[in-house]
Amino acid sequence: MKLAVETTGEGPAVLLVHGFPDSGQVWRKQVGPLAEAGFRVIVPDLRGFGASERPEGVEHYRVTLLVDDLLELLDDEPAHIVGHDWGAGIAWVLAALHPDRVRSLAALSVGHPNAARPRSIESRQKAWYMLLFQFEEAEELLLRDGARLLREWLADAPDADRYVEELREPGALTARLGLYRANLHPRGELERRGLPPVAAPALGLWSTGDRYLTEAEMERSGEHVTGAWRYERVEGASHWLQLDAPERVNRLLLEHLRS
Repeated sequence: MKLAVETTGEGPAVLLVHGFPDSGQVWRKQVGPLAEAGFRVIVPDLRGFGASERPEGVEHYRVTLLVDDLLELLDDEPAHIVGHDWGAGIAWVLAALHPDRVRSLAALSVGHPNAARPRSIESRQKAWYMLLFQFEEAEELLLRDGARLLREWLADAPDADRYVEELREPGALTARLGLYRANLHPRGELERRGLPPVAAPALGLWSTGDRYLTEAEMERSGEHVTGAWRYERVEGASHWLQLDAPERVNRLLLEHLRS
C-alpha cells in the first residue's frame, strides 16, 4: 500500500494518525511544536485518504489492515502514537495488539473500543450518521444539492470547505466511507469480542463541542488501560480540538510525551 507520508524533525518517533474525513493536514498545528521539542514527527495519510492510494472494495479498509500500514512506517524502536477520531480508534487497536511497538498513546475524541459498549442512547443519537454511511445511497445524499447534507454534518469543522472539495473527487468519498462500512456495521454489536487492555501510558482528550462522540466513552477508557491513565476535557473546542485549541492540546501532548 502506497501511503503519502511527511516526516519532520529528529528524535523519538511520534506518529500522528488522522481521522475522517481528514488527511495528515489536520495535524499542521502540532507538527512544528513537536519537532521543535525534539521529536521525529511522522504524519501519514491513511489508505483511501489524502494523497495515499485508494484501494477499491470495503474489505481493504479493515482496521487491522490500516494498523499494518502504520507499523510499516515505524522503526524497530517503540513509538509514541497520537490519534484523532478514526485515527484514535486505530491507535487504540495498534496499542492493544502490538504493545511492544508503542511507547505511549494519546487518543483525541475516541476512547478505547471496549468503552463504547454497551452503547447509550446519547451515543446512538450523536452517531446517527454511522448508520447512514452503511448504505450505498450515502454518497449521493451527502453530495447532492451542493453537498448540503455534508456541509450540515460538518457544521463547525475548521476545514469544511476543503473536505467538501476533496470529497467531490470521483471515488474519494466511497474510499473514505470504507472505514465505516468495513468496521462499524450494526451487526458488530452482536459480537462479544473485545480488545485487550492497553499497557502503555495513555492520555485521553475530549472536547465539549464534540457533536459526534460522548465524553463517557473517553472517561471509561481508563478501565481498559493498565499503564498510567490521564483524562483531560478541553473546553470550548469542536470535535477538531487540535485545530480549535492547539496551544492547550500541544501542551498536554508534550507533557504526556515527556512523562
